[in-house]
Amino acid sequence: MVPVTHAERALLNGHPPAVLWFTGLSGSGKSTVASALEYELVQQYQAHTYLLDGDTVRTGLNKDLDFSDAGRKENIRRIAEVTRLFYDAGLIVLTTFISPFRSERALARSLIPHGSFFEIYMSCPLAVCETRDPKGLYVMARRGLIPNFTGIDSPYEPPEAPEISLDSATLNKEQCVDAVIQYLHGKGTIK
Repeated sequence: MVPVTHAERALLNGHPPAVLWFTGLSGSGKSTVASALEYELVQQYQAHTYLLDGDTVRTGLNKDLDFSDAGRKENIRRIAEVTRLFYDAGLIVLTTFISPFRSERALARSLIPHGSFFEIYMSCPLAVCETRDPKGLYVMARRGLIPNFTGIDSPYEPPEAPEISLDSATLNKEQCVDAVIQYLHGKGTIK
């Protein structure tokens, strides 16, 4: 028996697999843009996708992890491994995780073949992210009720060379989606 190859999956899916790794502070628009992008990819390009979101993964796969540096690193390690499996299945995988440390994002990148991992930095000032705080997390973190909150008392290391950087303080959701679609066209991920 011969295993199914990436080329065969790409042919069946009509596109090559890819990882779109959204990173940025809480409130920067990662989930909002990724969700709208996934909808566009499925509806307009009939792409086979899967969206992995921080909130849903933390309530299942990673519910045993805390928000310490060690817990955050293990969270991203597990997510990176799951992302690799979805990539291997031939999907366009969209991940939306703060993933605050460069080393963990580098680990995720190392699991995916060169040219198929696209880091998307949702660049948004902390002050703007705090105004978009629907769950009140920043308020609780500022009061000391949520320890190790990224951007407040835990660091966020911005990407040094992301494939795409989107300033969600000045670009709306549609503009962000359009920018990613154009990038994916240029890379031949979608046609």
